[in-house]
Amino acid sequence: MSRSFSGRRSAVAAMALFAGLCAAGDASADPWSLPIASSPPPAPVAPPPGPAFFALKTLKDQVGVATFTAPDWHPGVVRHVILMRFKPGVGLLQRDEVLQRYVRLVQDSRRPDGRRVIVSIDGGWQNSGEPTTQGYELGFVVTFASEGDRNFFIGRPVVTEPGFFDPAHMAFRAFALPLLASVQAFDYAVAASETAKAPPARRRH
Repeated sequence: MSRSFSGRRSAVAAMALFAGLCAAGDASADPWSLPIASSPPPAPVAPPPGPAFFALKTLKDQVGVATFTAPDWHPGVVRHVILMRFKPGVGLLQRDEVLQRYVRLVQDSRRPDGRRVIVSIDGGWQNSGEPTTQGYELGFVVTFASEGDRNFFIGRPVVTEPGFFDPAHMAFRAFALPLLASVQAFDYAVAASETAKAPPARRRH
């Protein structure tokens, strides 16, 4: 009898402990919503902003977003170089769709008044034999007529004010980023340029 009574006391104590734990939390919570070992890992954290981000954001705050994204802000040729590396398992059709959609931004990227933002876009697949490609597979060179047009096109994270960044570019990002393992960007205002000249034609006698 003592063993039976002791066993009952243990069972009652265990039930009381369980009831207390439930009362301390949300008794209506779905236990299947709790994380388990097989749950997917959390999304990777974006790298912290670099010095260029803070410099541009400070400049935007100083001059105002309307000036910072205006088409005549710092006129001159600006190149935006973008490199992409796809996640494993992304098929050829999806990769080609990324290429085609990005190139179409030359037509789709427009200001609220309808003016185009981009002068030209060149894009293509990696075919270099150099050992410094770091696995990047797809690249683009976007040309702008001013830093203001570049600022309007790039938008976030520097420009977050509605109406002052390109919604077509944001839509492309939403489509492409889930397919990409990494992206590398490099922007520069053209400081030097040279074009090879054809030698003069030889006169025939």
